[in-house]
Amino acid sequence: MQAYQKINPKDNVIIALRDFSSGESLTIDNISFTIDCAVPAGHKIAVKKISAGQPVIKYGYPIGTAKHDLEPGQWVHTHNLLTTLGEVLAYSFEPETSPSFAPYIEDKSFMGYLRSDGSVGVRNEVWIIPTVGCVNNVATTLASMAQNFLTDEVDGIIAFPHPYGCSQMGDDQENTKLILSDLIRHPNAGAVLVLGLGCENSGVEDLKKYLGDYDSNRIKFLVVQECEDEIETGLEYLKDLLSYASTFQRTSLSASHLVIGLKCGGSDGFSGITANPMVGVFSDMLIAQGGSTILTEVPEMFGAETILMNRCKNKEIFDKTVSLINDFKEYYQRHGQTIYENPSPGNKQGGISTLEDKSLGCTQKSGDSTVEGVLTYGERIQGKGLHLLSAPGNDLVASTALAASGAQIVLFTTGRGTPFASPVPTIKIATNSALAKKKSHWIDFNAGKLLEGISMETLSQEFFDYVLAVASGGKVKSEIAGYHDMAIFKQGVTL
Repeated sequence: MQAYQKINPKDNVIIALRDFSSGESLTIDNISFTIDCAVPAGHKIAVKKISAGQPVIKYGYPIGTAKHDLEPGQWVHTHNLLTTLGEVLAYSFEPETSPSFAPYIEDKSFMGYLRSDGSVGVRNEVWIIPTVGCVNNVATTLASMAQNFLTDEVDGIIAFPHPYGCSQMGDDQENTKLILSDLIRHPNAGAVLVLGLGCENSGVEDLKKYLGDYDSNRIKFLVVQECEDEIETGLEYLKDLLSYASTFQRTSLSASHLVIGLKCGGSDGFSGITANPMVGVFSDMLIAQGGSTILTEVPEMFGAETILMNRCKNKEIFDKTVSLINDFKEYYQRHGQTIYENPSPGNKQGGISTLEDKSLGCTQKSGDSTVEGVLTYGERIQGKGLHLLSAPGNDLVASTALAASGAQIVLFTTGRGTPFASPVPTIKIATNSALAKKKSHWIDFNAGKLLEGISMETLSQEFFDYVLAVASGGKVKSEIAGYHDMAIFKQGVTL
């Protein structure tokens, strides 16, 4: 295993791939130097003299400026590196002249579920969606009791409790209705029981307006204040829904039907050189198949946003991307918060020093494909190719937003690990082999093999095949553990 990596020829830092001890010697680009202190794996080491105020370059881009003069061999981190990001900015459209694309691979397919409305799912589950937090316990009780009725044709009966649906105003109430209606329509659910209380803001009748025309065999509504025994009635509804969902069978479908969400969390210094670039290659490969990917975490685009902007297919998409970025900055400002209060303590421990550092690694999940569209929070994807989605960096909120926008699977890269799930299968991808070994009950795929001699071409093809296997019914670790989470973006007042 190599000891360090220089990501881009323009870089004036390297990434330590192992722990370095003080006094070790290196020669890079004909410059010999001695490591001045212990440097943990994943962290940065200067390989050239960097004067105070000059940019520190990683990935070929500035990730901040030196607080004071840095000499070759110095550890570069939060103690001597300063972010240079500003507030709301003006941008100019400078489209790439020759975007790169994934190499051709033969047409791929998976075994999925073709729904009556033409949508495609990768699971055949029965979902219980509460309209308001007041009926969460009823939902979870029904899901538990209905397991006795489960058939071989149905993958699971799952309740999605949440604390919202009432005492909300403005955008918050709208967001709740959008996300709930999106999940009710999600093709991974063969059938859905919508469970209302009867006096909430996001009640059943309101949600029906968001759903439009719907199949009454697939979706049933139960308002618990209007029935004598909600458990007995709910179980009867679930028996009918299970019977309907059991009519679906897996069939061979083109990979062009896949919509995959892209997310990272608990990032470390390896994220930008292993898992995220591998997911970027996957994204390009799927798009070459005619499929779609969705990138979110807008605050973790700050500092790398121009890379995405210059890959927009036209000026209209560029303008939407500018609004995507600046609207989120203005959201921070309205609440009196620092826009660049990022990275997290765990990110810093793993070697990420500034938001530019984090964002340049994060956006690599988008690969090299053209940005075809920009989605508002709660908006469902309509087109093909790479799309950007407005949502925060919070893992549960962003992953739920990806599912609501139409993603059948979420890819989640991590350097530190997390057991959480989302409404759809959530593939955990380790950035390093130590994490993959330590948390094998969390991690589904190890991108750390890229540091152990396996080529990107080989591993990305292996990963593509793994995603197809999951789409065909293979369970991810969080599903095996029985984890299913959902969270809605809250921005304003609670009454």
